[in-house]
Amino acid sequence: MAMAVLVTLVASPALPHSRVETTEPENGAVLKQAPARVVLTFADGLRLTRVLMSHNDGQEVELDPGSQTGFATRFELAIEDRGSGRYRIEWRGLSADGHVMRNSLEFQVR
Repeated sequence: MAMAVLVTLVASPALPHSRVETTEPENGAVLKQAPARVVLTFADGLRLTRVLMSHNDGQEVELDPGSQTGFATRFELAIEDRGSGRYRIEWRGLSADGHVMRNSLEFQVR
């Protein structure tokens, strides 16, 4: 009996986490001007709980998700043009399977 339970547990697939499929701009992109928005697209539903933007390692600013407060696979977040330099967007969210997810993307404006 115990062996049957073990085989069932090993054979059952793990629940997937909501991974980032694409970002706009792409992570590591070099742009001529700052974009008006950042787009995060996930493989599965995710609820963003916090998104921060920093510029040239300066003070972090929290980005407003607006009406995008539920589980979704695509989020568009307006950002402020801070001129040339390095932009870092850090996000945190809750995936549909209940796991806390976090990641970041960076891009340069020259």
